[in-house]
Amino acid sequence: MTDGYADAGVTDRVTGARSLLRRLRADPGAVFGAVTIAVFVLAAIFAPVITMVSGHDPYTYDLDALDATGAPAGFGGGISARHWFGVEPLTGRDLFAIVVHGSRTSLVVGIAATVVSVVIGVVVGLLAGYFGGWTDRILGRTADVVFGFPGLVFMIALGAIVPAWLPKPVLIVVVIGFFGWPGIARVVRSQTLVLKDRNFVIASQIAGGGTAHVLFRQLLPNLAATVIVFATISIPGKIGTEAALSFLGVGVPPPTPAWGRSIGEAIGWVGTDPMFLIFPGAALFLITLAFNLFGDGLRDALDPRTAVTARAGIGR
Repeated sequence: MTDGYADAGVTDRVTGARSLLRRLRADPGAVFGAVTIAVFVLAAIFAPVITMVSGHDPYTYDLDALDATGAPAGFGGGISARHWFGVEPLTGRDLFAIVVHGSRTSLVVGIAATVVSVVIGVVVGLLAGYFGGWTDRILGRTADVVFGFPGLVFMIALGAIVPAWLPKPVLIVVVIGFFGWPGIARVVRSQTLVLKDRNFVIASQIAGGGTAHVLFRQLLPNLAATVIVFATISIPGKIGTEAALSFLGVGVPPPTPAWGRSIGEAIGWVGTDPMFLIFPGAALFLITLAFNLFGDGLRDALDPRTAVTARAGIGR
């Protein structure tokens, strides 16, 4: 026997997750971003298998694919049935393999550095917003200093003096992540200031909940959507920073494939081998565009009022 509550359509009610997916699917930009991100993630995971199918790896030289000047022989920088994207000048390394394996460098560094930034920023923002007073002032001024510090200059200098025994990718992740936390700390602080006066937080305090319980069991779950959206939008910036460091020669050391280093090396060959610049540049452009579009779509899906305001020309 069914009751009136069931007859009212409880079984047909769309859950929060389904509603979120429905709104994301309705956003062409978010769909494009999600599909592009999925393609690059799969390419990064299965890079050895993909390049094995192409018959090349990113470390093997093929001097037969070069002419006497060291430039790629043939059409479009050496594009052929053997080398789908052409070859790298002077070495003859397969450019398709370099681009595919370079996705590993960019995604690992971008996502790992974002995790570092999010962890630091969330903790600092929670503490500053919840305790206020001197804690807020000290942490706020610290965030201002880090935010205004010329981080790229410091990364370049640190990359030049770091000991050889310290893995360069780990250093890059830590440094990029450290200089990226002030933005999310400000967002979390402002949200915490609003939430800490809500009834559920006050009730938890009255019931004897400790500070850690209130921060991480009451406030943090209510900040999860904001943190996820901010992290998604932050990833392309971290990927771009890694590419800039590799472009300047202080990123992931060669011969590890990196889009930024390939773009930097391609500058001197753009007149004779434009594909050496186009393919790594296009990969970097697509992944950063995809994360930005997906982050915008996720923000609008989690808070439809933001999307309505933006369309009215009030927000953003």
